[in-house]
Amino acid sequence: MKIKVNENFSNIADSYLFSDINKKIKAYKEKNPNADVIRLGIGDVTLPLSSVVIDALTKASLEMGNKDTFRGYPPEYGYDFLKEAILNYYKRFDVNLSMDSIFASDGAKSDLGNIVDILGDNDVYIPNPVYPVYLDSNIMSGRRVHFINGSKENNFLPMPNVNYKTGVYYLCSPNNPCGAVYNYEQLKEWVKFAKFTGSLIIFDSAYEAFIKDRNLPHSIYEIEGAKECAIEICSFSKQAGFTGLRCGYTIVPEELMCGDYSINKLWKRRQATKFNGVSYPVQRAAEAALSDTGIKECQKNIEYYMENAHALSKLFDEKGIYYTGGKSSPYIWFKCPNNMDSWSFFEFLLKEANVVGTPGVGFGTQGEGYFRITSFGTHEKTKEAIERLRKIL
Repeated sequence: MKIKVNENFSNIADSYLFSDINKKIKAYKEKNPNADVIRLGIGDVTLPLSSVVIDALTKASLEMGNKDTFRGYPPEYGYDFLKEAILNYYKRFDVNLSMDSIFASDGAKSDLGNIVDILGDNDVYIPNPVYPVYLDSNIMSGRRVHFINGSKENNFLPMPNVNYKTGVYYLCSPNNPCGAVYNYEQLKEWVKFAKFTGSLIIFDSAYEAFIKDRNLPHSIYEIEGAKECAIEICSFSKQAGFTGLRCGYTIVPEELMCGDYSINKLWKRRQATKFNGVSYPVQRAAEAALSDTGIKECQKNIEYYMENAHALSKLFDEKGIYYTGGKSSPYIWFKCPNNMDSWSFFEFLLKEANVVGTPGVGFGTQGEGYFRITSFGTHEKTKEAIERLRKIL
């Protein structure tokens, strides 16, 4: 063919990090078919959906089989009943939103990848280490990407720097992969910086439901002035276990202006053109997850995962190994022992303990020498993994 392709794709890795991990596990299992491999790598949930969510999903599915209650295409921006539930959820954090600022989607990952559609040729600043979709989606679009480095010195929570210029800044709290959480004062600095430089913050709060410390913010909109400089993207995947259902939402405040352009209207137009909405049963399930009963039931699952996180954290405390996360996050990010590099430690862990995690370098150069494990396994598997780790760390 003689057509042109998007040559920016040649600037990203040929395969996704977790695809590479799966290939290594498969190869190991082929050589060691009896190995009992415990996977603490991918951040996928393992507990079933709550009963109130299942009831809503079932009821809505049955409605789709009835002539009088059948529904066709959903609204591109989400049904009002779900948007109202999200609005009320934010009131728990003393954050007031407008209905028109809320956009339901099929997951945070989609919105994080698609948000670049409405942004021009800006400098983009991304944390290092980082969730891959931030970096890859911008490289695919040909953006100029700069890194804001996380390290042990800043507890993997990079802050504004006088050398940073006007641009688009990605922040994630609780952070994936490092599990660290920005406090109020730190987010105030970021908002102040963004307003001063005329920059945009894209704030990924997919793991906010894991925050239990009342001294830590769940939303960037808890910070005064954030509606004038920030987009917030969240998900039901970890909050309510929707990794198999797919539902999330993006908040684009109407106050968010770039010259004469309303960012809200740009996103609204993008979604109307490229997105056909989330299915009615899934939106009803999401609404149920945000009900008082739903929040309580979903929190039970989160508490289950956090029990795993606390048990894993205790092990690293015992061993004197530096780590972040594990307290208001399902992720634990730790320094590889004996100055091992990330992939060498992956191989060591797989061979000596039959435990799988994620090499930190897969999230960026600043992740070299670090490793991420998750608390999304069962109590039984996590306990067994801890015993195996205790013997080799």
